Amino acid sequence: MFPSFSFLRKSRRQVLLLLSAGLLAACQAGLPGGSGPRVRAGAPIEVALLLPYGSASPGDEIVARSLENAARLAASEFEGVQLEITVYNTAADPAQAATVAREAIQQGARVIVGPLRSDAAAAAGVAVSNSNVAIMSFSNNTEIAGGNVFVLGHTFQNTADRIAGYAMAQGRNRVVILHAQNLAGEVARDAVQQAFAARGGTVAGVASFEFSQQGVVQAIPDVMEMIRSSDANGLVITSEASAALPLFAQLLPENGLDTEEVRVMGLTRWDIPPQTLELSGLQGGWFALPDPDANAAFNARYTAAFGDAPHVLAPIAYDAMRAIAETAAEFGVLGVTELTSSSGFAGANGVFRLRANGTVERAMAIATVLENQVSIIDPAPGRLGASGF
Repeated sequence: MFPSFSFLRKSRRQVLLLLSAGLLAACQAGLPGGSGPRVRAGAPIEVALLLPYGSASPGDEIVARSLENAARLAASEFEGVQLEITVYNTAADPAQAATVAREAIQQGARVIVGPLRSDAAAAAGVAVSNSNVAIMSFSNNTEIAGGNVFVLGHTFQNTADRIAGYAMAQGRNRVVILHAQNLAGEVARDAVQQAFAARGGTVAGVASFEFSQQGVVQAIPDVMEMIRSSDANGLVITSEASAALPLFAQLLPENGLDTEEVRVMGLTRWDIPPQTLELSGLQGGWFALPDPDANAAFNARYTAAFGDAPHVLAPIAYDAMRAIAETAAEFGVLGVTELTSSSGFAGANGVFRLRANGTVERAMAIATVLENQVSIIDPAPGRLGASGF
């Protein structure tokens, strides 16, 4: 799974209320752009790092430490630009995130990296919307992107675009989408529909299921009937390995799904945890993942520096710092216009770039599962084209 899909913690309405407030403030103060904070040549660049230290949620402390380590690793590796990092604790609380974001600006921060989740990132964006300071959050909730807020997490849309492009090239042009009846499932469904439609493909059917074990079991007959009646040659399962994916991977073949005739595809990581690769229904299927070579190189450097393996989200913090350093070196300004001018940064998970709408575009590899092992069948591109992959 992509652990950054944490926007389910808050309802769509809560996030949109925060976003609406931020847009109103931005309209009054002027959106950030070419007039962003300038950096003085030879002087340290003040970077505020907002992390969920002090959170009551189990595991947040580990995530925060790994994100901080990755950010400091990036700062140490870039020559010619000195990044001075100050950590601010958010306790994973939106109100505290807003407070420390304002404090960071008052103390001279030229850019904010973090917070972790979308509710805190939206609140921080509202708090500093009149400052022209960009917020490079670790969230992947594109509903909060725009204005002064970037989301650097892996998004369903980015993954769907990559999967759809590869599937269409292989002749898998009629797909059925299978998604949970929850916010994540709906966002994923929309991403797949948009990606295939943009490439001339056909969404032959959309099946949904109640987000429970019983809901999965009850959905099987309807899914199989939809696949047969629609003459689909692909099935996109949006669920993750920690949710419904394993059940579907077991039950669909048992109920007649021919995975050669109907290629199974996924929007989430099938290699985390590794046991997922043993599921019979995923053998020969396709999923997207970050550039394995870039990720392995980052993991090796991180482990050498800190003595343990990085959290799966750590590369996002590294990437944020990389984008800041390269932008500052080239333009001497850290506004949205400058941050989104690059044709691609070399990140810990491969090449990526920031878009003017606040989202991120990432180069990804296509993998298949052969004999319970990951096999790369289409490597991640080394550069991004004019309009994507």
